[in-house]
Amino acid sequence: MIRAAILAIVFAAGAVTAETDTDDAREIVRASWEYWRGISSYSEMTMTIHRPDWERSMSMRSWSRGQKHSLVRVTAPKKDAGNGTLMIDNSMWSYSPKVNRVIKVPSSMMTQSWMGSDFSNKDVSRADEIVDEYEHTLLDTEEHDGHTIYVIQSVPHEDAAVVWGRQVLRIRDDHVMLEEAFYDQDDQLVKTLRSLEIAEMGGRVIATKQRMEKVDEEDEWTQIEVGSIEYDVDLKDSLFTLSNLRNPRQ
Repeated sequence: MIRAAILAIVFAAGAVTAETDTDDAREIVRASWEYWRGISSYSEMTMTIHRPDWERSMSMRSWSRGQKHSLVRVTAPKKDAGNGTLMIDNSMWSYSPKVNRVIKVPSSMMTQSWMGSDFSNKDVSRADEIVDEYEHTLLDTEEHDGHTIYVIQSVPHEDAAVVWGRQVLRIRDDHVMLEEAFYDQDDQLVKTLRSLEIAEMGGRVIATKQRMEKVDEEDEWTQIEVGSIEYDVDLKDSLFTLSNLRNPRQ
């Protein structure tokens, strides 16, 4: 990324204004988010929910188009197969074949657990919220394994309808998000999403294994591991519909 390269050079010289700092920090966050999602994508992944006395895993398929359309469907185990989540713009719907109902998730439930994991509904549906509804400041740069790592603080605008009081991001110079730390309105660290494994997949280098851990829950975490991913795939409009959520055609 040209702007990221320029940013690294300017910081080395120690000559960055506060305005440029904010603008470039936002660009780094935006580029990282768009790089992960791509124009469109299809992926297969496994989500493992770990607790001190039990652990369970679910296989999933996921489709995304831009920042506004996403569909996630559980394929295994059998008792969970068919459960799905559809996101369009800022709206979210869930489907359970056990009750054969599509339910719109109300705003009051967006902070609740997504499929029993340590991810909330808000985490899953936020789209590019962090880019536009937060002000970003570059706190530091680090060098590790031949990469520059940008440490960015993201604080929501006063009128932003968001959950977190602030977030601290660590983003590598090749757009890979290494870590997201989530702080509540009292500035207490609540949970952290870390990238545990990074590899080339689908023609680009991405985080292939990520783990979300809550600070106040010992030995509890949720891990998502990407098995395969394709970018810039042709996805029909009919994929992102309530009808397809209930009666899968793909």
